[in-house]
Amino acid sequence: MSDDPDVHIDRITREHAGELLTIRRAAFVSEAQLYNDPHIPALTQTLEELAADIEREDVVTLGAWLGPRLVGSIRVGIEDDKATIGRLAVVPDLQTRGIGTQLLFAVLGYLPESTKEVWVFTGQNSKHNIALYNKAGFDHQFDEVSGDLTYAYLRKILEAGNIVDDN
Repeated sequence: MSDDPDVHIDRITREHAGELLTIRRAAFVSEAQLYNDPHIPALTQTLEELAADIEREDVVTLGAWLGPRLVGSIRVGIEDDKATIGRLAVVPDLQTRGIGTQLLFAVLGYLPESTKEVWVFTGQNSKHNIALYNKAGFDHQFDEVSGDLTYAYLRKILEAGNIVDDN
């Protein structure tokens, strides 16, 4: 589960919206099955909504490329001194190769210097996701019920020298 040196991470632009939509849908099918809910937001977002989200100034969307193929993505909303990660997705055939971890750490380099904390949320039953976030230094803070789903919220406090992955 080490970092893949052939993976290149950079910002996603509107021209990648269709490919990104496909990746998210493929990656989030397992979450939908876990929760028996095909209507989770990552699966119901339209191409137009995704393209508009990519262009928002308060959002950073990064992609992971393996050669010319977009294989993963992460979305971060920025508000004042707080960032919120969501929609971390890796194509199913390349999961468990460290691409999600690379995206998780790469996003820290795109945050404003004023960012003091980073939040992430995932389904409470998504044990693999929670383990990934814990390993990256995120601590569970609380759970929140939204409709039929319960989300776990985790937080990482950023300090001087803690912005970059030391691993």
